[in-house]
Amino acid sequence: MGMAWLWWLGIALVFGIAEMLLLTLVLIMFAGGALAAALAALLGVPLWGQVLTMAVVSALLLAALRPWLLRNWRRRTPLVETNVAGYVGRTAVVVVPVDAAGGRVKLTGQVWTARTEAGVVVPAGASVRVVQIDGATAVVVPLEAG
Repeated sequence: MGMAWLWWLGIALVFGIAEMLLLTLVLIMFAGGALAAALAALLGVPLWGQVLTMAVVSALLLAALRPWLLRNWRRRTPLVETNVAGYVGRTAVVVVPVDAAGGRVKLTGQVWTARTEAGVVVPAGASVRVVQIDGATAVVVPLEAG
Protein backbone atom coordinates (compact mmCIF):
# COMPACT_ATOMS: atom_id res chain seq x y z
CA MET A 1 0.00 0.00 0.00
CA GLY A 2 2.90 2.37 0.61
CA MET A 3 3.03 5.83 2.04
CA ALA A 4 1.61 7.70 -0.96
CA TRP A 5 -1.55 8.56 0.95
CA LEU A 6 0.56 10.48 3.48
CA TRP A 7 2.11 12.53 0.68
CA TRP A 8 -1.36 13.36 -0.64
CA LEU A 9 -2.50 14.26 2.87
CA GLY A 10 0.50 16.60 3.19
CA ILE A 11 -0.32 18.19 -0.17
CA ALA A 12 -3.92 18.69 0.95
CA LEU A 13 -2.69 20.31 4.15
CA VAL A 14 -0.42 22.70 2.25
CA PHE A 15 -3.29 23.69 -0.08
CA GLY A 16 -5.58 24.17 2.95
CA ILE A 17 -3.11 26.44 4.73
CA ALA A 18 -2.48 28.46 1.56
CA GLU A 19 -6.26 28.85 1.11
CA MET A 20 -6.58 30.25 4.63
CA LEU A 21 -3.98 32.87 3.76
CA LEU A 22 -5.32 33.82 0.32
CA LEU A 23 -9.11 33.21 0.57
CA THR A 24 -9.55 32.51 -3.15
CA LEU A 25 -11.75 29.41 -2.82
CA VAL A 26 -9.51 27.77 -5.45
CA LEU A 27 -6.79 26.13 -3.41
CA ILE A 28 -9.33 24.50 -1.12
CA MET A 29 -10.71 22.71 -4.20
CA PHE A 30 -7.22 21.38 -4.92
CA ALA A 31 -7.04 20.27 -1.29
CA GLY A 32 -10.26 18.33 -1.84
CA GLY A 33 -8.73 16.73 -4.90
CA ALA A 34 -5.63 15.80 -2.91
CA LEU A 35 -7.80 14.21 -0.21
CA ALA A 36 -9.57 12.16 -2.89
CA ALA A 37 -6.17 11.10 -4.21
CA ALA A 38 -5.14 10.08 -0.68
CA LEU A 39 -8.24 7.90 -0.49
CA ALA A 40 -7.38 6.40 -3.87
CA ALA A 41 -3.86 5.66 -2.63
CA LEU A 42 -5.31 3.93 0.43
CA LEU A 43 -7.42 1.78 -1.90
CA GLY A 44 -4.30 0.73 -3.81
CA VAL A 45 -4.84 2.73 -7.01
CA PRO A 46 -1.58 3.24 -8.96
CA LEU A 47 0.10 6.67 -9.04
CA TRP A 48 -1.31 7.65 -12.44
CA GLY A 49 -4.80 6.91 -11.10
CA GLN A 50 -4.15 8.99 -8.00
CA VAL A 51 -3.03 11.95 -10.10
CA LEU A 52 -6.06 11.52 -12.36
CA THR A 53 -8.32 11.33 -9.31
CA MET A 54 -6.90 14.58 -7.96
CA ALA A 55 -7.31 16.33 -11.31
CA VAL A 56 -10.89 15.16 -11.88
CA VAL A 57 -12.11 15.82 -8.34
CA SER A 58 -10.43 19.25 -8.27
CA ALA A 59 -12.01 20.18 -11.61
CA LEU A 60 -15.44 19.01 -10.46
CA LEU A 61 -15.16 20.97 -7.22
CA LEU A 62 -14.01 24.08 -9.10
CA ALA A 63 -16.86 23.81 -11.61
CA ALA A 64 -19.67 22.82 -9.25
CA LEU A 65 -18.91 23.91 -5.70
CA ARG A 66 -16.87 27.12 -6.04
CA PRO A 67 -19.51 29.19 -7.91
CA TRP A 68 -22.14 28.24 -5.32
CA LEU A 69 -19.78 29.10 -2.45
CA LEU A 70 -18.88 32.47 -4.00
CA ARG A 71 -22.55 33.38 -4.52
CA ASN A 72 -23.41 32.61 -0.92
CA TRP A 73 -20.27 34.27 0.45
CA ARG A 74 -20.94 37.51 -1.44
CA ARG A 75 -24.57 37.50 -0.35
CA ARG A 76 -23.61 37.38 3.34
CA THR A 77 -20.44 39.49 3.27
CA PRO A 78 -20.77 43.15 2.27
CA LEU A 79 -18.27 44.40 -0.28
CA VAL A 80 -15.88 46.91 1.29
CA GLU A 81 -14.34 49.25 -1.25
CA THR A 82 -10.66 49.93 -0.69
CA ASN A 83 -8.04 52.32 -2.04
CA VAL A 84 -9.40 55.22 -4.12
CA ALA A 85 -12.67 53.39 -4.82
CA GLY A 86 -13.43 53.81 -1.12
CA TYR A 87 -13.43 57.60 -1.51
CA VAL A 88 -16.42 57.64 -3.88
CA GLY A 89 -19.48 58.81 -1.99
CA ARG A 90 -17.53 60.58 0.77
CA THR A 91 -17.91 64.24 1.55
CA ALA A 92 -15.10 66.75 1.25
CA VAL A 93 -14.61 70.45 1.95
CA VAL A 94 -13.56 72.82 -0.81
CA VAL A 95 -10.22 74.50 -0.07
CA VAL A 96 -9.72 76.31 -3.39
CA PRO A 97 -12.84 77.06 -5.48
CA VAL A 98 -13.66 74.12 -7.75
CA ASP A 99 -14.95 74.32 -11.31
CA ALA A 100 -14.65 72.20 -14.46
CA ALA A 101 -11.02 73.32 -14.89
CA GLY A 102 -9.87 72.41 -11.38
CA GLY A 103 -9.66 73.35 -7.74
CA ARG A 104 -8.78 71.68 -4.45
CA VAL A 105 -10.74 69.81 -1.79
CA LYS A 106 -9.83 68.35 1.58
CA LEU A 107 -10.80 64.67 1.53
CA THR A 108 -10.02 62.30 4.44
CA GLY A 109 -7.47 64.75 5.81
CA GLN A 110 -5.62 65.14 2.51
CA VAL A 111 -5.83 67.89 -0.08
CA TRP A 112 -6.82 66.56 -3.51
CA THR A 113 -7.08 68.21 -6.87
CA ALA A 114 -10.72 68.33 -7.84
CA ARG A 115 -13.05 69.30 -10.63
CA THR A 116 -16.79 69.49 -11.19
CA GLU A 117 -18.96 68.82 -14.17
CA ALA A 118 -19.15 71.63 -16.75
CA GLY A 119 -20.88 74.80 -15.62
CA VAL A 120 -20.80 74.14 -11.88
CA VAL A 121 -18.62 76.30 -9.63
CA VAL A 122 -18.28 75.49 -5.93
CA PRO A 123 -16.88 78.20 -3.61
CA ALA A 124 -14.26 77.62 -0.91
CA GLY A 125 -15.67 76.30 2.36
CA ALA A 126 -18.58 74.47 0.70
CA SER A 127 -19.17 70.76 1.19
CA VAL A 128 -19.10 68.45 -1.81
CA ARG A 129 -19.59 64.75 -2.49
CA VAL A 130 -17.05 62.73 -4.45
CA VAL A 131 -18.75 60.97 -7.38
CA GLN A 132 -15.66 59.64 -9.13
CA ILE A 133 -11.89 59.44 -8.84
CA ASP A 134 -10.22 60.22 -12.16
CA GLY A 135 -6.52 59.51 -11.79
CA ALA A 136 -5.41 61.79 -8.96
CA THR A 137 -8.41 64.10 -9.33
CA ALA A 138 -11.66 63.86 -7.40
CA VAL A 139 -14.75 64.63 -9.45
CA VAL A 140 -17.20 66.29 -7.09
CA VAL A 141 -20.74 67.66 -6.94
CA PRO A 142 -22.00 70.23 -4.44
CA LEU A 143 -24.07 68.92 -1.54
CA GLU A 144 -27.65 70.09 -1.58
CA ALA A 145 -28.47 72.63 1.14
CA GLY A 146 -30.39 71.14 4.04
